[in-house]
Amino acid sequence: MNYFFSALLCVLLFLASCNNQPAPATTEPITAAPVVDTLRYPEEKHLKNVRQLTFGGDNAEAYFSFAGDKLTYQWTHKEKGITCDQIFFLSTTMQNGSDSLSSGEGRGEATRISTGKGRTTCSYFLPGDSLVLYASTHITSDTCPQNPNMKDARQYLWPLFDSYEIFIADLSGNVKKQLTDNKFYDAEATVSPKGDKMVFTSTRTGDCELFTMNLDGSNVKQVTTELGYDGGAFFSPDGSKLVFRASRPKTAEEQKNYKALLAKGLVAPSDMEIFVCNLDGSDMKQITTLGKANWAPYFHPSGNKIIFCSNHQSEKGFPFHLYMINMDGTGLEQITFDPMFDSFPMFSPDGKQLAFCSNRFNGGTRDTNIFLAEWVE
Repeated sequence: MNYFFSALLCVLLFLASCNNQPAPATTEPITAAPVVDTLRYPEEKHLKNVRQLTFGGDNAEAYFSFAGDKLTYQWTHKEKGITCDQIFFLSTTMQNGSDSLSSGEGRGEATRISTGKGRTTCSYFLPGDSLVLYASTHITSDTCPQNPNMKDARQYLWPLFDSYEIFIADLSGNVKKQLTDNKFYDAEATVSPKGDKMVFTSTRTGDCELFTMNLDGSNVKQVTTELGYDGGAFFSPDGSKLVFRASRPKTAEEQKNYKALLAKGLVAPSDMEIFVCNLDGSDMKQITTLGKANWAPYFHPSGNKIIFCSNHQSEKGFPFHLYMINMDGTGLEQITFDPMFDSFPMFSPDGKQLAFCSNRFNGGTRDTNIFLAEWVE
């Protein structure tokens, strides 16, 4: 979901979503991977052997396959003709990173899964790793939907395009099934480690709420009910809980403003906290009370901590860092230290690696790339 002032204008648009023709291959050589740990800041004691997997453009929301050998993600790179977020995957076991395209199986190259039409967001592997779900607007239009005008709005906004629907495609880009079909925002879907259901965000009730459903689109159940945006949910390692970001407008003025933006298909994500609940919405707990934007949460492999992105220490809206916190809200610890942006953390299924997206060492450009690090407790 992409647009914050300057660097964040490109980065955060990822948040907040198939043509049967494969992506065109280029003849560009694969860029050699940087020297080990030249991409880690000295303070980052939980990271080791950091590798850069992409080189150029805006790469975001990189999520592991069940086997941990692939990442699916969204990519925009205008110079390469990718003018609107599209879904790709690549191998985590390759020795070199790449910004080239391929119609192959991701061996050191980025393979497009989505149609190349409309805007896409929030992709995730299904059990077996041969299928990926993602949200896309391509049914409504081949072109990119228009983003909100931040200058006129005088605040950072996420669009909730009602043309987003959730699809399942194979790794060659063939759409196998459409899971939602309505005039509401349906996106931000992720899959339980148990492989039995998914969680997603929808405006089908008149507010941004979380829902669960089976992998075939059946048995849709509402999880959250309180006024405010609920989204970006992930399951706990045992599949029993959800962690997500949420806004909770309290005053009459805050609620009025929230509803007015929602009526326009917009949400202002500048005031969000991290919440945890059971799959049915019970035992709801607010984990953070930091203020500003706290988002992109993911469970630590132990299930007892949460890693997330926050700008709560920032005076001008950035930088964004990764932090970790206990389930009771204690023990807040800063994990990353890039001076601009680190976000979208996800632990590998075996808990040994952390994938994340960052502006680090991008040569002063606005590029956001995918990094993979060994996790150190």
